[in-house]
Amino acid sequence: MTAAASAALAASAASQFRSQGTTLEPFDPTQASVLVTTGANAVSRNPMYVGLTGLLVANAVRLGSWKALLPVAAFTMVIDRLQIAAEESALLANFGADYQDYRATVPRWLGPRSLGPRT
Repeated sequence: MTAAASAALAASAASQFRSQGTTLEPFDPTQASVLVTTGANAVSRNPMYVGLTGLLVANAVRLGSWKALLPVAAFTMVIDRLQIAAEESALLANFGADYQDYRATVPRWLGPRSLGPRT
């Protein structure tokens, strides 16, 4: 169940990016031509990373091992501190106030909508 939901979330977000004609390339976020805020991106600013994290969690559950959660923690930390930070800087430079408004209302990962600008 976790694996299927995670894969569906990531696939839905990727489909939104394709349908809006923007890049899926994570290593050069300056290529983003459209700020995608609909679909899965309306509940998380990073639904593809949430989906990948969910797949790692599903694998840990399948293995039945607490040690299998270590890659989840490592992936989450690296993605959150390095990749997402770089992407957010590029999106702010590309989309300015529109991105600030989006960031103020949609959480970085999952959770309640924020009441003000937060990471």
